[in-house]
Amino acid sequence: MKFTLLSFLFLTVSIFAQDIKNNPTSNHGNKFEQLGTILPTPNIYRTGSGAPGQGYWQNRADYDITAYLDEDKRNLKGSETVTYYNNSPDDLEYLWLQLDENEHSSVKNAGYDSSTFLPKLANSDDLKPSELPVKNNGYCVNLDKVTDAAGKPLNYVVNKTMMRIDLPQVLKKGQKFIFKIDWNYNISDRMKMGGRGGYEFFPEDGNDLYTITQWYPRMCVYSDFKGWQHNQFTGRGEFALVFGDFKVSMNVPADHIVASTGAGKNFEEVLSPAQFARWKAAQTANEPIEIVTLDEAKKAEKSKSKERKIWKFEANDVRDFAWTSSRKFIWDGIKVIIPENKNEVMAMSFYPKEAYNLYRKFSTKVIAHTIKTYSEFTIPYPYPVAQSIEAANGMEYPMICFNFGRTEKDGTYSEGTKNGMIGVIIHEVGHNFFPMIINSDERQWSWMDEGLNTFVEYLTEEKWDNKFPSRRGPAHTIVDYMKLPKEQLEPIMTNSENIIQFGPNAYSKPATGLNILRETIMGRELFDKAFKTYSKRWAFKHPEPADFFRTMNDASGENLDWFWRGWFYGIDPVDIAIDKVTGLKPDFDAMPPSREFSYTVDKPLQNEFEDISKVRNREDKNITFYTDKDKEVQDFYWRYNRGQEKVDDKKEYKIKSDNLEKVPAKDRAKLENIYAYQIDVLNKGGLVMPIILEFTFEDGTKLTDKSSAQIWRKNEGKVSKTYYFDKKLKSVQLDPMRETADIDTSNNFWGEIAEPTSKFQVFKQKNAGAARGAANGKTNPMQAAGKKK
Repeated sequence: MKFTLLSFLFLTVSIFAQDIKNNPTSNHGNKFEQLGTILPTPNIYRTGSGAPGQGYWQNRADYDITAYLDEDKRNLKGSETVTYYNNSPDDLEYLWLQLDENEHSSVKNAGYDSSTFLPKLANSDDLKPSELPVKNNGYCVNLDKVTDAAGKPLNYVVNKTMMRIDLPQVLKKGQKFIFKIDWNYNISDRMKMGGRGGYEFFPEDGNDLYTITQWYPRMCVYSDFKGWQHNQFTGRGEFALVFGDFKVSMNVPADHIVASTGAGKNFEEVLSPAQFARWKAAQTANEPIEIVTLDEAKKAEKSKSKERKIWKFEANDVRDFAWTSSRKFIWDGIKVIIPENKNEVMAMSFYPKEAYNLYRKFSTKVIAHTIKTYSEFTIPYPYPVAQSIEAANGMEYPMICFNFGRTEKDGTYSEGTKNGMIGVIIHEVGHNFFPMIINSDERQWSWMDEGLNTFVEYLTEEKWDNKFPSRRGPAHTIVDYMKLPKEQLEPIMTNSENIIQFGPNAYSKPATGLNILRETIMGRELFDKAFKTYSKRWAFKHPEPADFFRTMNDASGENLDWFWRGWFYGIDPVDIAIDKVTGLKPDFDAMPPSREFSYTVDKPLQNEFEDISKVRNREDKNITFYTDKDKEVQDFYWRYNRGQEKVDDKKEYKIKSDNLEKVPAKDRAKLENIYAYQIDVLNKGGLVMPIILEFTFEDGTKLTDKSSAQIWRKNEGKVSKTYYFDKKLKSVQLDPMRETADIDTSNNFWGEIAEPTSKFQVFKQKNAGAARGAANGKTNPMQAAGKKK
């Protein structure tokens, strides 16, 4: 028994030694190990498959809000009643809310400082003494009243951009708490101060365009994976929000047009009869209809009414609410039917005259195309409206988003402006799915909304126009980022606030990675099913990265941990190189040497050292040891598939591989034009990828072969592939379609291969099984002994 195991061990070591000899760079950098403890442990809330568990829960908040827009003072007043539902298994002593408008405050902002440097050039506005201590600039949320449902004041604390309300008594599982907040803030000039919300002033006609976003005190998420998500809002990491129902009324100047999250409930009251008639007609038209016309918008710009109107909207099962208001708006719309769920959606666009020639032609049609395409790849669009607002920026909210798309003053525009507008509308409308429905934590993981959304944006751009100049998605577009020095890179799995190259890291690299998975690693059918499964599982829920990774593995039957580890947790680039191409010619005249293997079967050897386990086992009277005298056990180990036949002790057995002979002349014709080529490939970048080789032959024909990334699993530095062709090879091209984001294509080509001079011996095999085993040194010693006997 011992000699038999030792014989196998000798053969294994020999084979391993030969592999090391052929591949001296053999190593293991852990690239193919499971993610293991990198991912959180599955539990009753989140399963190992990536699906929500049987104990999954999430809290909820419903809002009833009234708002008053003071255009003269550029101030917004609001009053909200919030009903918060504790569905968690935990007792809550306090609630946390977000006061995002404090982002603009000079004293109540998040306080996340960055380095500042002396400028080489400065304008006169910069050359003024620094005010220390910093004075309040007046741009913050002013809390007028915080009470319970009965009007009793509640204790609260504001910590920068977060607000804690101390509950009068513990909020237990299944209970709800109703409270009220009155507040106001000065609306900032977003064109100067930045940010997502604010006003834009048009000096030509003296009007404002308001984008009212992050405008009300909003509930933070309390979750099973973090507790309260109350990371401060710095302006970078976006939002973690709970689902709920909204009823909102906006008191605005009478000549303003308002668009918002949700469905309008009193259009007949706030629109003129002609506008309301056009609104009804748009719901059956084949082309977008102007509900508020260009002429009406131009006229309103001049009137500047001092009267007031109240617009009312409602939205169910949304995580946020945003709106816009201006007398400058043209408004067009058309009804769209989502094939997957037959949902009827009003696709609508609102835009000033400065964007008319672009938005009127494209915006609403792009919205319709976007929600249809995203519905194919994720889940059917569930909401009643989808809207794009031209506001010289890009930002997203449920059912409404803000985008750029203005023409030159004479109404003309470039192809670049047009394509940029189409791309940003697709992107921002697409955010309805990620993260407005598939509600990831943007404050922690920007890539889970921006990256996933940018990926589907790319698919949608391709279906809009096959020649669309997409900036993100194709593998080759991420190369410039991937080749940066490593000190300028960070993993995708980096907190939103800490990313240096935010665009490439949060948008481009994850989108590119998913496209590589779809096109090159998994294939479209497997990928699309898995991606839809993730979308369906986590629609209207709070997914985490592990839920995405595990679902993609689970639904596809592919172990993709190597990809998540390398692409999402690492910063290594792809740089795969052709190291060498070796050609061999067949030699039919050589005779193979006779090979002979000897095996000696002996009694088991004894261990040289008596370890503590053996000593204690002998002392344990409850243990019975098997010995050579136990015939049943002895036969099990010493018999090899030949009835009761046994191998004698101390006897040498031999097998001779004499069953090979030269290939007869009559068989040479079909083999004499066979050429063998060994392609040696190096992994210089560190990130493993499939190896895609395109062969070009002397006759001009081409063949392509792809090896999966698993070819690197035993040697992450160098691998070899052998091919047999019936014609001579002229050149080899690695990754011919630039599918893998290889950062150096200069080492991907091997051309004008020299005439093969080496020879490989070709023999005819009489006994294929035995001859193959002997030739490879893998003959089973017990089988050999049995045959000889």
